[in-house]
Amino acid sequence: MAVSILKQAIGEIDGIRCKIVESGASMERAAFLRQLLEFNNYDVKEQKMVSDDTTSEPTYTIGVTDLTFNPVYAIYDFSLKTPEGGHVTPGYWLQECIECNPSYWLRHRAPHPPEGGV
Repeated sequence: MAVSILKQAIGEIDGIRCKIVESGASMERAAFLRQLLEFNNYDVKEQKMVSDDTTSEPTYTIGVTDLTFNPVYAIYDFSLKTPEGGHVTPGYWLQECIECNPSYWLRHRAPHPPEGGV
């Protein structure tokens, strides 16, 4: 899920209204999000979505029972913590890095060429 989508869906998982954190997630992604959100004291609900195609892997919908939860705000407000004790960054949330630099905005910046041509 992109960390730039502010509007989050509300759905029902196992008869309980939940804020949908991510849908269409793989089993590994669902396990990662479950571990992270439960570590941050959220009640996590998970629903397995089985497709008609028997060759494809099942996907999962992950939600939390806190209807005010928004992963974008939680990430950029530094209110989510990693099990290692650091802050969850956009790169960590998207599983792009395990030990992410908290200065995520500097990660892709190329150095400026020197002025004057020296």
